[in-house]
Amino acid sequence: MENTEYRRNITVQYCFPDNNASCRKEVQAGPAYIFLFIILSCISVCTVFLNLLVIISISHFKQLHTPTNLLIRSLAAADLLVGLFVMPVNIMQLIDSCWYLGEMACSVIPLISFLAMVASIFSLVLIAVDRYIAVCDPLLYHTRVTVSNMSICLTLGWFSCLIYDTIFLYFNNHLTPAQLHTTCYGECVLVIKHPWLVADVVISFVIPCSVILVLYSLIFNVARHQAKAIRAVINGASHIKNISGSHQTKAAKKLGTIILVYLACYIPYSLNSISTESLTTASMVWPLFTWILYINSSVNPLLYSLFYVWFRASVKYIVTCRIFESSSSRFTLYSEHS
Repeated sequence: MENTEYRRNITVQYCFPDNNASCRKEVQAGPAYIFLFIILSCISVCTVFLNLLVIISISHFKQLHTPTNLLIRSLAAADLLVGLFVMPVNIMQLIDSCWYLGEMACSVIPLISFLAMVASIFSLVLIAVDRYIAVCDPLLYHTRVTVSNMSICLTLGWFSCLIYDTIFLYFNNHLTPAQLHTTCYGECVLVIKHPWLVADVVISFVIPCSVILVLYSLIFNVARHQAKAIRAVINGASHIKNISGSHQTKAAKKLGTIILVYLACYIPYSLNSISTESLTTASMVWPLFTWILYINSSVNPLLYSLFYVWFRASVKYIVTCRIFESSSSRFTLYSEHS
């Protein structure tokens, strides 16, 4: 019995063997975890690659410099943060219980994670507003919604999201290394207080989603009226007159699908957040629902490839390295009337 206990003790591993306050090390090395590691790593790499394609496309080709595409680029930037920083760290924590990146990274990574999520929903709200104005008041859209105005709005919006996330983490004692409450060295656990969970769900999910759903209900109501008007038109000139509205309606439906997919991925995370007294990243429920949310960052570029001709054309130019040609920024990716 004593020999068995002795063998058990000598097999205990620590994250930092030279540190007396080190946490115990638990490595998940079974076949199932190895397979999970490979799959999640591939998802992370694909997320980074696909969203980089979106960002490069919209940034490089002048034909894509429109207010709506700036919003798509903003959403892709948030998704890129998820694939580049958030996913790899979460994969590491699923396989190895130790935190090797230091106390500063323990504070910064959650900040990036929450910034990406809040910036995503902010971009989706602006997309809904953009489509509402384009469909319901196209004359106002072309005079008020410009590339420069949208750039300013996105800059202020991302800065506001950063301020909100800083306040959120500060009051949950996770903003600076001095605030971290760890039981041993090599641990990084974020514990969110229940009142802040509820407040965050309301501020970053319920209110934005309510705005999005109201705006899109109005958009599709207008779309039905436009469809009836187009069917009732016999005169060819009147039909041409309504092509712009029909085009805007199709764009609204495409972006509406992206928003619905996002909500489907976000709802499980939000419901779990408000159903627990406090949420800790050490629980098993947290990785499940957060990964459902993270995978949305991989899905969005795939939706672009299905919906947008310009994305497929730009990817072809990027992959074949034709963007390095001197006049590539002025390539025509799609017909203006298609």
